[in-house]
Amino acid sequence: MSAPVPSRFRIVPRDAAVRRRGTSLLLGLAWVVSVGAVWWAASHTAAPRLAQADAARAQAEREAKAVRSELTALRQRESTLARSDQISRAANAEVQDALAERDEEIAALRADIAFYERLVGSTSQRKGLTVHVAEFAPEAGGTWRYQIMLTQTMNRGAISEGQMRFTVEGVREGKLAAVQWDELHQQRSAPAQAYSFRYFQQLDGNVMLPPGFTPQRVKVSLHGEDAAVEQALDWKTATAAGGK
Repeated sequence: MSAPVPSRFRIVPRDAAVRRRGTSLLLGLAWVVSVGAVWWAASHTAAPRLAQADAARAQAEREAKAVRSELTALRQRESTLARSDQISRAANAEVQDALAERDEEIAALRADIAFYERLVGSTSQRKGLTVHVAEFAPEAGGTWRYQIMLTQTMNRGAISEGQMRFTVEGVREGKLAAVQWDELHQQRSAPAQAYSFRYFQQLDGNVMLPPGFTPQRVKVSLHGEDAAVEQALDWKTATAAGGK
């Protein structure tokens, strides 16, 4: 039986072990100090930049809000101006239409005044009740629009009153024919058209000529208490005047 091998022990000097522990502590402390230094440096370097970034972001948000508000105000102003322009255009168009109507009325009044001056002027020849002019113009549907002007200057203080009818004479189916007042109005016992004036009056209305009838002249009859007039006018002249 062999004898046991004795255990080996290493004898380390106490100072060396202490130095190792000290070195480890120093290294650990240095690491902690270095981490703290890095954190401090990072905090003092990044914090101002972060604050600047926050301030810049806040400023950008304020500017964006101001731009949005200005854009909204500009859009509202544009809409208001567009509406105002539309209203102005419509009002201007109405004014132009009204002015055109007034110009037409003024022109018609001036024509009436000129006619009146010629009618009752000191150099004009005085006439009794007469048909000054008769005008016929075709309309849609086959009707004819007539305008007959009656005048009298013989007695300037008197009023002429009575009734007017007319007959259209011409050719139908190769024969002379006359279309009477009732047939022109397509009505039995059609009432005559009344007139009452001091110097002149225009009578107007609509009549219908029968198919196949060629008009040649118009015979106007005026019947009043103090006058009875029958006057014939050429159809071509009447339609030429009515087509103006």
